[in-house]
Amino acid sequence: MNKKKYKDILYPVREVKDLKDLIYSSVELYGDRNAFLVKDNPKEGYKPVTYKRVLNEMNALGTSLINRGFRGQKIAVIGENRYEWVLSYFSVCCGTGILVPIERELSAEDVKGLLLRSGATAVIHSGKTEKLVEQAIEKLDRPIQRIHMDLADHGEAALSFAKLLEEGQAMLEAGNRDFIDAPVDAEAMSLLLFTSGTTGTAKGVMLSQKNVVSNVMAMSMYVSVGGQVGLSVLPMHHTYEMTCHILTALYQGCTVAICEGLKHIAKNMIEAKVNVMLGVPLIFEAIYKRIWKQAEKSGKANKMRRAIALSKKLRLYNTGMAKRMFKEVHEAVGGHITLLISGAAAMDPEIIEDFFAMGFPMIQGYGMTECSPIITVNRDRYSKPASVGTPLPHTQIRIIEPDENGIGEIICKSDSVMLGYYDDPEETAKVLKEGWLYTGDYGYLDEDGYLYITGRKKNVIVTKNGKNIFPEEVEFHLGRSDYILESLVYGVDEQCGGETLVYAQIVPDYQAIEEDFGPLSEEEIRKLIKEEVDKANDMMPLYKRVRRFEIRKTEFEKTASRKIKRYVELQRTNC
Repeated sequence: MNKKKYKDILYPVREVKDLKDLIYSSVELYGDRNAFLVKDNPKEGYKPVTYKRVLNEMNALGTSLINRGFRGQKIAVIGENRYEWVLSYFSVCCGTGILVPIERELSAEDVKGLLLRSGATAVIHSGKTEKLVEQAIEKLDRPIQRIHMDLADHGEAALSFAKLLEEGQAMLEAGNRDFIDAPVDAEAMSLLLFTSGTTGTAKGVMLSQKNVVSNVMAMSMYVSVGGQVGLSVLPMHHTYEMTCHILTALYQGCTVAICEGLKHIAKNMIEAKVNVMLGVPLIFEAIYKRIWKQAEKSGKANKMRRAIALSKKLRLYNTGMAKRMFKEVHEAVGGHITLLISGAAAMDPEIIEDFFAMGFPMIQGYGMTECSPIITVNRDRYSKPASVGTPLPHTQIRIIEPDENGIGEIICKSDSVMLGYYDDPEETAKVLKEGWLYTGDYGYLDEDGYLYITGRKKNVIVTKNGKNIFPEEVEFHLGRSDYILESLVYGVDEQCGGETLVYAQIVPDYQAIEEDFGPLSEEEIRKLIKEEVDKANDMMPLYKRVRRFEIRKTEFEKTASRKIKRYVELQRTNC
């Protein structure tokens, strides 16, 4: 946090031209080090997978895929986070064809649509996604080869992932170099990622290996994780997890422990002695709330508040003293955390400051799939909690058409900017102009060049007198309540008087309410939420205040990165 000492220092990095170069150079540097920690059985402990093994099995699977006729083909992968998912990624990208990651939470109809649109000729899937894939492909008008991660032997309906590895290994031992010597075009499309985000119909983002490795190298100049252990929590089909965590970890010599699921985060942190975790605000907010709930139950909440205030005053942050002061909290998450990284949505800066005060360094960044994905990020040795950081090295950003407060649309230019949208030149032309990516996000820069995000361009509520209201800002204030789980804010034009009013749909945190107040009637819950809305309104100018709200009993539909699918929910509300 020392501005003078760390503000302009960059970590040294090695140049890599593509993903194959990344893997081969990492194996040369870290060959016997553990690349992954995996679990074959929840009841068993973590088992190590070395960097050398990753390379060997990548070559084996890639050789087998080429031998099966998949050279130059698009191959989809769908499943939970696991080592086989990563192996599929590298085996396809590093000499076989083009990888099409697909979200496993989609419906069979959506999966079918993406398989059709992508032109995939094969799909690698897990046992947990077997039925989903079967339902998706049964109505396709063309054959598609299934490769099953959990099948012991080849069957009529699917090939066995394990058997393909065996076949490939035998071919390698016999001298087959088809995959090993396969050329990689770093500037051609290597990844086709379908992202709906929160903006409607999924677009196919085309990324090259140059896009991805340039992002990895640039991030590595700001954040160092080499020699540490990271916990893979977010879905691997999302470029945030795959590029920022998996690829950056492998590039720097970090070990990745694959999490068993969101419910097992704390347990896996302890088991794997995790140092680094990359996540989204909802995950970190849940951890933060659990810390305070435990403090309240043990009667130590006031003591902890005083300790946090003292730590902030003395700027203890990531020091031995801070860790000793909050020893119980550190032990609850394994006692080894050195860095928390948040992305995909805005994080409450007060929570970041509290984590820092408790001895948990935390930074946040900003990006989008179309930029592979990171555009800006705070540095691990100097950061501003309310900001998403400065542009990555070799990345330019501009704020165009700023208003009186300096807020305008963010555009960026770098080697990480996508090739375009798949089979969609019209949409590509809307966002790519003379090498600049028009993000559709609004924000502003401070005097030090740090970026602050205010909201999505498409979400802005414009009042009749020309004032702009960012729903994300209002939702942020509502979300600070202990009794509001989530909210969706939108504008409604009143028929009488023509005024634009701010409306909100609110999902109460029923569990927190019951723990603090016991069972409440619907009327009592509404009264409590009204009080919380009033508190949030007090933090905002009159024109931004919530004027009407509805109580919702079920959570909003979300993307893989835990963003509310705003367009879906507003369509349901007819807004």
